[in-house]
Amino acid sequence: MLNVIDHGPADTAEPPLLIVHGLFGSGRNWGAIAKRLAPKRQVIAVDQRNHGNSPWFDSHSYMDMADDLAEVVTHFGGRMDVCGHSMGGKAAMTLALTRPELVNRLIVADIAPVPYSHDQNENIEAMRSVDLTKVTKRADASAQLALRIPDTTLQSFFTQSLDVKERRWRLNLDVLEREMDKILSFPELDGVFEGPTLFLSGAASTYVLPEHRTTIRGKFPKARFAKITGAGHWLHAEKPREFIASVEAWLAHPAS
Repeated sequence: MLNVIDHGPADTAEPPLLIVHGLFGSGRNWGAIAKRLAPKRQVIAVDQRNHGNSPWFDSHSYMDMADDLAEVVTHFGGRMDVCGHSMGGKAAMTLALTRPELVNRLIVADIAPVPYSHDQNENIEAMRSVDLTKVTKRADASAQLALRIPDTTLQSFFTQSLDVKERRWRLNLDVLEREMDKILSFPELDGVFEGPTLFLSGAASTYVLPEHRTTIRGKFPKARFAKITGAGHWLHAEKPREFIASVEAWLAHPAS
């Protein structure tokens, strides 16, 4: 099973919330948000396959990821609210479309069920370029990443997946690179998720566009849309208070 971080409590009347991170992330990245949401419900953040402390596999398709999530949901009782960001949002949508009985309400953060053209392999090459033998602290890795990635926010984000002590990345870079076409795409699925679904986007992001709404509503007929002002793709990190407020407000609505 995937590595999970359980933020309890498990004895509330509210259904648990499963948080699914995006590409190159981990459940730990969502710790502050999970803790803020946890007093009202059990919050479980996962490390997806080939990320964090979860097992490494030779494949990284959305059907793979959905199967992984289904195993976690079943382990914790069989039905959850699910919030996924970016790649995690696509994995969460795939779970909802293929195993709707496991998903209560769905929150999709800044992603649509469509293929994208931006390639993330340049970031993989940047991480590979780091000479880990010269890394004794995260700042050492950030300094090397800066030669290829000037954005300090991305440098910090990537180094969160660095095991400094073991001098290794907690990312299966080889498989992620090989499976990048699958990660950027979205599977052809016949299913429809009839549960409440919130597509929550950053107002400055271009990941969820007006032309995507027909496709979204075809698969998620109860979809609603909201934007967080002043946020881009990393809306949960850029505007955490607003993100938490939006999630709490959505989860306050009945599931039916």
